Amino acid sequence: MGVVENLLSGAVDLHCHSGPSPMPRRVTHVEAARQAAGLGFRAVVAKCHYHDTVTDVLAMAPQLAGVPTEVFGGIALNSQVGGLNPHAVDRSLRMGGRVIWFPTISSPAHLDHAAQHEEMRRHFQPLGMMRSDEVAMFGDDGDLRPEVHKIIAQAKEAGALISTGHLGPEAARALVEAAAAAGHRQLILSHPNFVANVDPEDVVALAGLGAVIEHELGMYHLEKKFPIQVLLDWINLVGPEHTSLGSDLGQVGNPLPVEGYLGVVERLLDSGVPERDIRLMVRDNPARLIGLEL
Repeated sequence: MGVVENLLSGAVDLHCHSGPSPMPRRVTHVEAARQAAGLGFRAVVAKCHYHDTVTDVLAMAPQLAGVPTEVFGGIALNSQVGGLNPHAVDRSLRMGGRVIWFPTISSPAHLDHAAQHEEMRRHFQPLGMMRSDEVAMFGDDGDLRPEVHKIIAQAKEAGALISTGHLGPEAARALVEAAAAAGHRQLILSHPNFVANVDPEDVVALAGLGAVIEHELGMYHLEKKFPIQVLLDWINLVGPEHTSLGSDLGQVGNPLPVEGYLGVVERLLDSGVPERDIRLMVRDNPARLIGLEL
């Protein structure tokens, strides 16, 4: 076993876009788990912008039996599930969900970005689906809507991870502040430099409140969106102890999730990132975030 493969033993991918999904996928949740198991992954989390993936995983239980890599699901709070819907969250968590993604394709930041990029707009309306409605985090009074606090309490009770999804800077900060004030410590901010556009100063502040900053390997593998130096700069900004690496892969036309891990981890090693730091980012931090014992 090579150094890279050894570092991925016990890894947890919190951002796997396997299928089924309205969007074209290269792999099912079962196939993604089997490929991850080949590298010794401990777990993967299946993410979909359109539906709760917990029921997917439960339906695939017979095929997943005997696969050593666990597969978990969660729910993204977009208009397709009723937005900030505590009933949908309750069902997801009670059926084993581990992650609550606050609005992704229904966030104002995402919709604004899609309006300026026609390719992205089409990408997130597969099968000719309706455009997502905006899901507002704030009420008319300027405060977070009561449903946000209810969902934070549900996540805390269940020990589930809260993700800021594709929220912009103001909403992401308000969510993290509210969750931290409620004593919830399983928080993640994904790809701050893509769609969310959270500036480095705010990222440092959110990490200080307990949020782990997730960077997506699909954006750095073969430098598809950003050069590897950008990822190194983000890691150095908040430290590996506040950083997690997820694949954000599984789509048709992109590398497989395991290919993203192999490629980017090798680049990180070549760039001088210590092995212990890589283990924190691919194994320990994501495992803690979804309640797995270290």
